[in-house]
Amino acid sequence: MPPADASTDTGTASAPDTGTGAGSSRGPQSGPDCEDTLDLKLPEEFMAFCAGEEVDRRGAASATTATHPGATASPAAPPAAPPGGDLLDHVADWGSITTSVGDFQLVPVNPRRDLPLVVRWMNDPAVAVFWDLAGHESVTERHLRAQLLGDGRSVPCLGVLDGTPMSYWEIYRADLDPLARHYPARPHDTGIHLLIGGVADRGRGLGSTLLRAVADLVFDRRPSCARVVAEPDLRNTPSIAAFLSAGFRFSAEVDLPDKRAALMVRDRSLRHLLQFHHSL
Repeated sequence: MPPADASTDTGTASAPDTGTGAGSSRGPQSGPDCEDTLDLKLPEEFMAFCAGEEVDRRGAASATTATHPGATASPAAPPAAPPGGDLLDHVADWGSITTSVGDFQLVPVNPRRDLPLVVRWMNDPAVAVFWDLAGHESVTERHLRAQLLGDGRSVPCLGVLDGTPMSYWEIYRADLDPLARHYPARPHDTGIHLLIGGVADRGRGLGSTLLRAVADLVFDRRPSCARVVAEPDLRNTPSIAAFLSAGFRFSAEVDLPDKRAALMVRDRSLRHLLQFHHSL
């Protein structure tokens, strides 16, 4: 699973069984020390809401405790993709967004046109240590085609700034990704992987600006999405700093199959506060 990196990197313990549900209410009791009680039947909507809140609470706890030696989790496969529709609301049609460094747009990768450029970026040692896609172009090509020939839950893109491709992105459905086994995922959570291609574009705040812009694009183009998430490698401190500067919060450390990651989350509900702060 690739990273969500700023050179940047990107995988979910399901919440433990809570033992609650509409069918688990206790019936009337009787005996010398207790009175008969009514079997109160609560509305199904209320029970579903309570169960969801408990899953979220337990899931958050398991995401944290799973980072400690000896902790156990009960992995479950991520949900299957729902039939029909576009899982990411047509990334190709999202259009451009104006940023402080120019007009920026996500353009889905065309392997015939873009493979040599992406291969060159993947073979940069600073990138390869986190993405693990260095080597012959066939390595990167397989990685791209697995997404392009899939069901659309992950879309590889070039980040084009003022007409120039300068970064590689993966926009993916985090709730349908293996990442969903390692945190309390919510429907339509959208994940980001990023790498800045050119060495000259790194280390000057460009990653933070573009991460903020892409998160805003997700919220604007995907009204069903309440959270944008990422899981950079915990060793990749520049990437984590870029996400923090872009308005993401550190949620938890999570142990993924190929790395220990920092789960970063940006919430739609806090967007107006971030925009106000950014304008100051």
